[in-house]
Amino acid sequence: MEILRIKGGNQISGDVQISGSKNAALPQFAAALLSAEETILENVPDLSDIRFMGEILTHLGAEVSKLGPNTWKIYPANVQPNAPYELVRKMRASICLLGPLVARIKKAKVPMPGGCVIGHRPIDLHLLALRQMGAEISLNQGIVEVDGSGLQAVDIFIGGRHGSTVTGTANALMAAVLTPGVTTLDGAACEPEIVDLCTMLIKMGARIDGAGSHLLKIEGVEKLNGCTHRVIPDRIEAATYIMSAAITRGKIRVKGITPGHLGAFAKVMHESGVILSSNEEDSMDVHTRADGLSPFEVVTLPYPGFPTDLQAQACALACTVPGLSILTERVYPSRFMHIPELLRMGAEVSLEGANAIVRGGKPLNGAPVMASDLRASAALILAGLAAEGETWVHRIYHLDRGYESFDNKLRNLGAEVERLPETALPPTFRSPTD
Repeated sequence: MEILRIKGGNQISGDVQISGSKNAALPQFAAALLSAEETILENVPDLSDIRFMGEILTHLGAEVSKLGPNTWKIYPANVQPNAPYELVRKMRASICLLGPLVARIKKAKVPMPGGCVIGHRPIDLHLLALRQMGAEISLNQGIVEVDGSGLQAVDIFIGGRHGSTVTGTANALMAAVLTPGVTTLDGAACEPEIVDLCTMLIKMGARIDGAGSHLLKIEGVEKLNGCTHRVIPDRIEAATYIMSAAITRGKIRVKGITPGHLGAFAKVMHESGVILSSNEEDSMDVHTRADGLSPFEVVTLPYPGFPTDLQAQACALACTVPGLSILTERVYPSRFMHIPELLRMGAEVSLEGANAIVRGGKPLNGAPVMASDLRASAALILAGLAAEGETWVHRIYHLDRGYESFDNKLRNLGAEVERLPETALPPTFRSPTD
């Protein structure tokens, strides 16, 4: 395994180019199955999750090839319904295959996704939508089997107790585009990634109204065409770099972004004293207020609320801000596994239910820490950038699932970050599990 060694204390500066959105690209790979024609996806991030999805589509019968560093071609002339467990288990987003397979070939066999460290993430809303459309669903030896021969257009409420479901909306949307009649999805997710999926589907010939709202109307068509589509920038990656500048009190330009996708995150940063200025349509200058940062409050909510995928990074930032910051997790209430690792670095954080109370301003100290998931990885690296001494982050394979060349991009901004084999860990910095 590889680890990251971070020597803190440097103010980062310079320009950073944001990659395409992983959370947009993955369902778009699945959406390519809706047509028998060739689809080309551009601005696709180079990530392990993307490669896994390409392997899954290949197993399903599609011809998948990489045309360039960030461009993929998918030609699914012949598709079969059985997704392989050994690949599906590595990536929860593979559940998005259900909708396209059922819509196009009227059946699917997809293994249930495994557990997730950030909390319980059921697929009941995905299955509920398909059942309401007339699909017959059974669970056999951990495999979800769907017979979609009787699909029909219906009105569906697809919201859940924690709000709208992004992947559930994507699945229902993709199932509906080839189903005769008009399907309505009430309580649909309105994240930019869903809007981008709608944009791609419309290019393929789908008829969709209401993208960006909680009410989608889909008029089914007989067939879809292939298309060429450019994936939107990754708003979570962009926000992570913005917080990396804030935590080091540095100054950077974030390029290739859509500022309007930042939602409530931009408001929280502004109130804390992080200055965000857009001089161009797709770039943003970032620096901190001269008199320092102020503590802040965060409540994670579906878009345009503060993203749960930024809660861990915001927690790391709060540790460096004098005063009391409060972060409330409303999407995945148990998503706080980064906190014990921050405590190892000298942070003062207490948990009260779904609330993290951060008493910030005390210097962080470098330490060996263990990443539990993708966003926790980024949070611990950000903390390492601000810490005194060296921080060693274990299990960075999580990082490579969602951040393209994160360590290289940070180095280009002046951070001292190095990817090393685990054997390079100094004897005094043994694994936290030893």
